Amino acid sequence: MTATMRAILLEQFGGPDVLQLRELPIPSAAPGQVLVRVEAFGLNRSELHFRRGMGSFGSLPRIPGIEATGTVVDAPGGEFEPGLQVAALMGGMGRTIDGGYAEYTLVPATSVVPFTSHLDWATLGAIPEMLQTAHGSLTTGIDAQPGDTILIRGGTSSVGLAIAVLAKQRGMTVYATTRSAEKTAALESVGVDRVFIDTGDIADTVRAASPGGVDGAIELVGTKTLRDTLRATRVHGTVSFTGMLSDVWTVPEWYPMDFIPNGVRLTSYSGDASDLSASVLQDFIEAVQAGTATVPIGATYSLENVADAHRDMESGAVTGKLVVTTR
Repeated sequence: MTATMRAILLEQFGGPDVLQLRELPIPSAAPGQVLVRVEAFGLNRSELHFRRGMGSFGSLPRIPGIEATGTVVDAPGGEFEPGLQVAALMGGMGRTIDGGYAEYTLVPATSVVPFTSHLDWATLGAIPEMLQTAHGSLTTGIDAQPGDTILIRGGTSSVGLAIAVLAKQRGMTVYATTRSAEKTAALESVGVDRVFIDTGDIADTVRAASPGGVDGAIELVGTKTLRDTLRATRVHGTVSFTGMLSDVWTVPEWYPMDFIPNGVRLTSYSGDASDLSASVLQDFIEAVQAGTATVPIGATYSLENVADAHRDMESGAVTGKLVVTTR
């Protein structure tokens, strides 16, 4: 008799209700693959885009989910010992191969990052993709240094909150935006030094607080605010285009000479599992265990309630990372 697992299956694009809970066979691992018993996984905006059919990546039917945390069940190639705690992320998960919205996931060994921890699984499930994006945006994206002043455009997103935590650990002055004054406290709770209510036109206000402009900025809202974010950044400062919370992906009638201020650098960041080293993941987990870093969890859900979690993600009703636990 074939062993089965509970999993969320996406067979057609659409609203949250297309995410259906099914009983499916537990996959078997071949050399180069790792079978992971999923304990928790975080939700990501790109999964909402995939569910809607936005973009040209991925195929159906598919188990969604670009990340998961749990324990190794089988790794025939010997890359990881059974029982080891691991994070799995990217590498086609949830798009070209089945992803983390399940009790088990089968992933390439190159998508697996090991760690050890006594934190609860909901907390661990919130970390991998959020940390990878936050760390990569700060380092690869804008090359932020201790003492820099940075602007996080879209600060109350889970990645925005994680960037603030990492930046304060590294001795930076952190500015962040939110469209809602009610979310100011959430930003201040993770160490944000100054909160700007985002009207879409905040560059002059930011420059009044940081004469000449900020040293670096991470754009999480999207192309709607990118031009204003560039204007808020100093000459030889850097803006990393990292997120698209507004779901606006392109710049119409792109004219770089007019769009990018003189001397301001525009980069982008979109990472993979190889951009999250085991040491970076372990160091962050140990900082959380020691109480010197926080994981900004907004809400947790059961596997049966993934559709509700997607509704909350779509509406922006919850501040922080949304996490699903499988048990």
